[in-house]
Amino acid sequence: MSTNAFLKDMFDLSGKTAVVIGGTGELCGTMAVGLARAGAEVVLGGRIPEKAERRLEEIKSHGGKGYFVPVDVTSRQSLHDMLETVLERSGGVDILINGAGTNSPTPFLEITEEEYARIMDTNLTAIFRACQVFGQYFVDEMRPASIINLGSISGLNPLSRVFTYSASKAAVHNLTRNLAREWADKDIRVNTLVPGFFPAEQNRKVLDESRVLDILRHTPSSRFGNAEELIGATILLSSPKASSFITGMEMIVDGGFQSMSI
Repeated sequence: MSTNAFLKDMFDLSGKTAVVIGGTGELCGTMAVGLARAGAEVVLGGRIPEKAERRLEEIKSHGGKGYFVPVDVTSRQSLHDMLETVLERSGGVDILINGAGTNSPTPFLEITEEEYARIMDTNLTAIFRACQVFGQYFVDEMRPASIINLGSISGLNPLSRVFTYSASKAAVHNLTRNLAREWADKDIRVNTLVPGFFPAEQNRKVLDESRVLDILRHTPSSRFGNAEELIGATILLSSPKASSFITGMEMIVDGGFQSMSI
């Protein structure tokens, strides 16, 4: 087998359907393009069709396939409706990425219960809902699948200025490990993709010049990540052959941030 044939055999996602919730955002949108370039049909889930159009044009420019399905991650019925739409249009789902998220720099003593509940609902409970809705389908259909939940470096070690976000992401990491244990014998792999500091929309709320300098001093690579640098990890965790024995893993993509102390 030639090198190209070997790599295609290991990482080709042709014939797979990937649902990317949060696919209209910067990071998950780029990950969705990578999945499409690897052969998957990609379904972008989000609230704003205009944001999806740019990604769909990019996907099509690379010869990939994809479409947009509106979804409200705070609504179980909306997630059910999304699943039904995808099953009607694509016939099945093989990969689920949960990447919707929100953030806030509110100091701890000023966080209202309403803000706390809103962030927890979007970052944690929405993933719980999506894993239940799509997981029930995977289990009932005895369908091998890969679920990738977007965690955060702040889910491993809390960061200042983002208290609720850090707490919600830590819970996502734990939820992922629990589901990996629960569904391993059903060939449903559940992993956490853990970005370090990337130019995501929610990061802009908490980044000022001094914080950027602090981050760079703590990052051996001395820079922020580019969204495209998440694609390799995404394809690896999505591939049923390349990651057939990988579940419950926290795959960190952070330029060395997590390995640095002082």
